[in-house]
Amino acid sequence: GLLECCARCLIGAPFASLVATGLCFFGVALFCGCGHEALTGTEQLIETYFSKNYQDYEYLIDVIHAFQYVIYGTASFFFLYGALLLAEGFYTTGAVRQIFGDYKTTICGKGLSATVTGGPKGRGARGPQRAHSLQRVCQCLGKWLGHPDKFVGITYVLTIIWLLVFACSAVPVYIYFNTWTTCQSIANPSKTSASIGTLCADARMYGVLPWNAFPGKVCGSNLLSICKTSEFQMTFHLFIAAFVGAAATLVSLLTFMIAATYNFAVLKLMGRGTKF
Repeated sequence: GLLECCARCLIGAPFASLVATGLCFFGVALFCGCGHEALTGTEQLIETYFSKNYQDYEYLIDVIHAFQYVIYGTASFFFLYGALLLAEGFYTTGAVRQIFGDYKTTICGKGLSATVTGGPKGRGARGPQRAHSLQRVCQCLGKWLGHPDKFVGITYVLTIIWLLVFACSAVPVYIYFNTWTTCQSIANPSKTSASIGTLCADARMYGVLPWNAFPGKVCGSNLLSICKTSEFQMTFHLFIAAFVGAAATLVSLLTFMIAATYNFAVLKLMGRGTKF
């Protein structure tokens, strides 16, 4: 009946890949969208408050624009790769379920299972039998999607690279948090022993501007007025959102890698006739 059909579909669904795909799409969209706008806000803050000479921040603007183009490419790549990983999860999970005998796969799944496990190729008592056209198509797809070891290797490399991206996304959050903390000390002078005029935010010490940039830093009440602007508040929160998006993407890549490794191990061992 209908319930039995739905139950079979749910048994064959790769829940780990579905969750990882959702996290990947959400994380990449959050990281790329918020990161792009946060870089634009940083450019405006530097131009307005920290330097009056265009030559001081000309290189910074070039770097920001380059990062924005990289963000466009990153978003496109991860949305495509996430879809491929989800398709690989559906294919290999169906084959694994068929091996364990708790999932009756379709013609497409049988074609893939024969491809990834080295099973029977359609020979009967009368010799080779003509395979179903859909099954042949799925066998061709299985030659590419039915090899989790390739996806494990690629995902492992991407995870290492994205770990560096995750670490780099924490740097602007750290800079803005330090600036916000300094503003809180200026707003509450009773909580600090330092003079308000000596509390500053220096963009040069973080490498954002060269040391000969003027003024390069903002101190005292002027810094507090900057922290109260909507541009600063919005940029700070956008960088935090981009950091969260990078973390979600990292978790999704780890989940993808674990699921693909499990499918590869089962298919490899069971294909060789090895029993657990």
